[in-house]
Amino acid sequence: MNKVTKNTKKAMSRLFLVQFCGMLQRALRKLIQYILNGLLLTLPMVITGYVIYRLFNWLDSLLPIEHRYPGMGILMLITFLAVLGYLGAKFINDTIRGWFNRLLDRIPLIKTIYKSITDLLGAFVGQKKAFNQPVLVKISEEAEIEVIGFVTDEDLKELGNIQNKVGVYFPMSYSFAGHLLIVPARNVKPIDKNAVDVMKYIVSGGVVDIDHNHDAK
Repeated sequence: MNKVTKNTKKAMSRLFLVQFCGMLQRALRKLIQYILNGLLLTLPMVITGYVIYRLFNWLDSLLPIEHRYPGMGILMLITFLAVLGYLGAKFINDTIRGWFNRLLDRIPLIKTIYKSITDLLGAFVGQKKAFNQPVLVKISEEAEIEVIGFVTDEDLKELGNIQNKVGVYFPMSYSFAGHLLIVPARNVKPIDKNAVDVMKYIVSGGVVDIDHNHDAK
């Protein structure tokens, strides 16, 4: 009888130990999950704040004055860019731009770099934005696979007489790179969403949610 009682106590002790270990493991997993959630919430804000702080300090350090106030550098940069943009829109006409482009023609390497940067910036913020038509492109007739991209050329006149095809740029996730493909127009389906939100969705690998309150542009 005593032996049976001892065995029962041992079994109950083992059961209690197993249950306690299980509870401890679940609690540790919950704790780790909470810590990771806390990091996901705080790290982006901390890193963003630190980058802005360093940028402000760097711009302030460029000012050739002794008494500086925090944020003066970024304020002066914004003012300078706004004034420069205003002067460029009002006084730099096509004649001056043509003269400047002819000057660049004599320096091939500088012209290539300048034109590439100008075209890239113009694609995002210029009057003729290139990445404002998000689309879904079906890769092939057989496979039900679609890729998100942006229509950048609808007539392909730069490449010659190409009919019923369009140029689509496909950005890569977590990268500034991408690919330009010439695809049949019938395989392209417009996405009725804001182009900026779609670009963020692609670059983030589908992690960022698309704001459904934004108008499609």
